[in-house]
Amino acid sequence: MTTTEIPALAWSTDNCTVGRAMAILGERWTFVVLREVINGVRRFEDIRSHSGIPRQVLSDRLALLVEHGILTRVPYRAEGKRERHEYRLTPKGFDLYPVLVAIADWGARYLADPAGPPVEVAHRDCGAVVHAEMVCEEGHVIVERRDAAPRPGPGAVPVRRHA
Repeated sequence: MTTTEIPALAWSTDNCTVGRAMAILGERWTFVVLREVINGVRRFEDIRSHSGIPRQVLSDRLALLVEHGILTRVPYRAEGKRERHEYRLTPKGFDLYPVLVAIADWGARYLADPAGPPVEVAHRDCGAVVHAEMVCEEGHVIVERRDAAPRPGPGAVPVRRHA
């Protein structure tokens, strides 16, 4: 197949939403921070000690996630102590939950110890394990991954060819 036969090469990646998302989410520790907050570990020292994230890295990750509206800082004060903050998911942050489930599914399938994954996400109503799925806007569950294909979206811009 030549490059002229690859449709994606006709479209610019300058406004790529995957690239933009990864600029925020792509650092190694970002989803570890999100995992902790989703699991209810919301205070800086608890996140640091439970996850092993270096202090400065954690501080930077939390600041970035707050800056981008994924987490919000909520003040608290333990009795006799100074005010501190805990971190909570915003609606924008909760929208990343299925991404975390997809990553966890992939990790459970390919990277888990022989005993299985250390954590599962369960449906609160029935207790069954939750998995990420691909579903089209018409409601069809896409089982065969090759049945989904990229195509230009409404924001696609043709590549500018240089002579």
